[in-house]
Amino acid sequence: MTHKVAILGASGYTGAELVRLIATHPSIEIAALTADRKAGMTMSETFPHLRHLDLPVLQRIESVDFAGIDLVFCALPHGTTHEIVASLPREVKVVDLSAGFRLRDLAAYEKWYGAPHAAPELQEEAVYGLTEFYRDDIRTARLVAGTGCNAATGQFALCPLIKAGVIDLDEINIDLKAGVSGAGRSLKENLLHAELSEGYHAYAVGGTHRHLGEFDQEFSRLAGRPVEVQFTPHLMPANRGILATVHVRGEAEEIHRTLSAAYAGEPFVQVLPMGQHPSTRHVRGSNFVHLGVVGDRRPGRATVIAALDNLTKGSSGQALQNANLMLGEEETAGLMLAPVFP
Repeated sequence: MTHKVAILGASGYTGAELVRLIATHPSIEIAALTADRKAGMTMSETFPHLRHLDLPVLQRIESVDFAGIDLVFCALPHGTTHEIVASLPREVKVVDLSAGFRLRDLAAYEKWYGAPHAAPELQEEAVYGLTEFYRDDIRTARLVAGTGCNAATGQFALCPLIKAGVIDLDEINIDLKAGVSGAGRSLKENLLHAELSEGYHAYAVGGTHRHLGEFDQEFSRLAGRPVEVQFTPHLMPANRGILATVHVRGEAEEIHRTLSAAYAGEPFVQVLPMGQHPSTRHVRGSNFVHLGVVGDRRPGRATVIAALDNLTKGSSGQALQNANLMLGEEETAGLMLAPVFP
């Protein structure tokens, strides 16, 4: 059976990544692609690396005929998604890659995103899209909210540990480095090559990054009480990749055993042998997550390191993984591409 999908916001990085992945999918067909400023252009004009594919011309969302569309990927800025998702036919499944439906608490959404939630009735049915932890809910969902890429990375390192109670919940420090594509494709002065290359810098220091809302929500749910972590993101001069170095209080061997047991059988999560640690270069362009655990020279402390590709496992690959479940397909379909190296 072939499923027809539409990608809204196909002229951005996550839209292009969806097209790249779906091109290898055995049973998904791209029936519509949208863009605002680039409506009327072909994808080969917008992304020459996709010129070998036979794809629909980019059009405005209001021009799309959703009759016959099984699922919509919404790869739009978060401020626009509430209204657009609310306007879609009820029979169409939706995977939203924006932040529009990630936070269950409406007050938390307003706190972190600076505006009231514009579709509270849809928020009630939205399922959080971290596949490995919400797989059963995602299978039956109509609306799935993709996670933040930074939030996903930290959660892969920490969720099993918090659930198992093997670390001190009041001493969690996430030091994270992210590639520049996570900031989107829009022109920004601080992302110019001359401004960004040959160095990297911290941003949103002191607990102001929006993905903290997801950490608060998911970690507190697992712990059964409020959990607030320290989180410092950094922008590094690389196109892709996230590396999270997580400092915790707990026994390293027990932490490694817990992660190994939690992810046993997971097709996309690889726990490295004890003492080894991952690199972004080993997951580039793939839907894989690599996790490593290293003991500290001080007893009772450990470092957990997580690496993933922000555009794939952190966003578009995660979205396709969720869509596979929602459409009744193999979860791994279109996603077993090996990482690109070097």
